[in-house]
Order: sequence, then C-alpha cells, then structure tokens
Amino acid sequence: MPPIIIVLFITALLPYVLAPIGAYFRVKEFGKFDNHHPRMQQAMLTGAGARAIAAHKNAWEALAMLTAVLVIAIAGNVDLNTLTMAGYVFLTARILHAALYLANLATLRTLAFVAGWVTCIYIFYLAVTTGHWMG
Repeated sequence: MPPIIIVLFITALLPYVLAPIGAYFRVKEFGKFDNHHPRMQQAMLTGAGARAIAAHKNAWEALAMLTAVLVIAIAGNVDLNTLTMAGYVFLTARILHAALYLANLATLRTLAFVAGWVTCIYIFYLAVTTGHWMG
C-alpha cells in the first residue's frame, strides 16, 4: 500500500483525536458536556477551548483538500509511491498545526498551515504535469 494512503487515513483520524480535546475544554469551562446543544456550547468557548474547536474544524477542512488532490492524482494515474515525501510533509504540517493552535502560537501555526496547503498544490501540480490522462 502506498504510504500516501496511510497518510490520508491518519489525516482522517485527526479530527477525531481533536474532538475529545474540545470536549475536555467544554467540561472545564462550563462544568458539563452539553450533548443536547453541542455546537452552541462549542461556539461559547473561549481561549484554549475555542482554539481546540477551531483546530478540529480546520482538520476537517485539510482532510477535504488532501482527499481532493489525491482523487485528482488517482484519476491521473499518478504513481502514488511518488507522493510519499509530500504525504509525510503534509501529515507533519497538520499535526504541528493542531499542536501550535492549541499552544496559541499563531505565526508558527500559519506556517504549518501554509506548508500543508503548498504540499496539496504540489500534489495537484504533479497530477497535472505527470499524470496519464485519458480522453
């Protein structure tokens, strides 16, 4: 199995890893976990709790972007093994992004975000320039 597929799977797990962190801050800030109105409670979080929810949401967005460029790469019959390093860079950037979000290190977090985004653009570029498109 190409490593980029494992990267995609781990990237898909990141929002689920971040969700309980947000839940912890909901209980910490409000004294309870409101499962009847979870999004309303999340929206009222401040500080680290608000950052945890933002990191969680951003993890979903990053997953969508990575999935899109991998679908394009697969459609272009790109050898997925050539995407291994890009996948590792993306995954490292996304893990750092979440950690830096929680640590409130905005500039470094933005750099991690950009690194992940540029990696996706690179995968798209490879698909367009080296892909074997039919039709």
